[in-house]
Amino acid sequence: MRIAVLHPGEMGSAVAAALSPSGTVGWCSAGRSDVTRRRAQEAGLEEFTALGECTDWADAVVSVCPPAAAEALAADVSGTGFRGLYLDANAVSPATSERIGALVADAGATYVDGGIVGPAPRRAGTTRLFLAGERAGEVAAWFEDGVLDTVVLDGPVGGASALKAAYAGWTKASAALLTAVRGYARAAGVEEELLDEWDRSQPGLRDRSDASFARLLRTAWRFEGEMREIASTMDDHGLPADFHDGAAAVYRRLARVDDADDDPGRVLDRFLEP
Repeated sequence: MRIAVLHPGEMGSAVAAALSPSGTVGWCSAGRSDVTRRRAQEAGLEEFTALGECTDWADAVVSVCPPAAAEALAADVSGTGFRGLYLDANAVSPATSERIGALVADAGATYVDGGIVGPAPRRAGTTRLFLAGERAGEVAAWFEDGVLDTVVLDGPVGGASALKAAYAGWTKASAALLTAVRGYARAAGVEEELLDEWDRSQPGLRDRSDASFARLLRTAWRFEGEMREIASTMDDHGLPADFHDGAAAVYRRLARVDDADDDPGRVLDRFLEP
């Protein structure tokens, strides 16, 4: 197999490394940062300087990019005339996944819907790739005996994205809520008292809050778009979208905290700025 991974950021480069035993893995360097280039080189990926060159070479394309860019990336790949297998493994809503599937199918490619739960896969048992679609089993075989576990879902395209949305709808939205509540307590002058009460009645919550800042500062720019996708799918099912719209607003604020370390006080002070 010749598999192109677009684009190998922190998650994508780890997925690419997990694919390596199944064949040759390539990537497109056009418009990518030096950090992405370094990750691709560390993962041993074959470099292509133009997207069309990359898709002409590839039997399959794996899309791992920020949710807001997923549909545009699929359009770009389709515009090159790609007719192989297209896996979208992004945190998008089922409706977005279905639109992407229709887009690549119209161009002659076969679509598989994917959703990743867990951190960038570095060791077995930490991360799962959920898959849905006619050739989902074929994609699962690429990762057999590797560090990325796969789960093939029954049902049509959209199922993997739906499961991912439900999972992240709790984990990432609850992290945003925890940040917002602690920010409010700091603004109201009762942060230390709240932390003391957490120690008494919610053991471990202070540590969970403290530990979350370093991770959220790295990923907030991406989580904002993911929360918007989840809000959209909640609305599609007649459920309140406000929870996840609010979480998106929290992550938008966190994303601007780009010159603070992970000290909770300094992060929260920047978070609270108008």
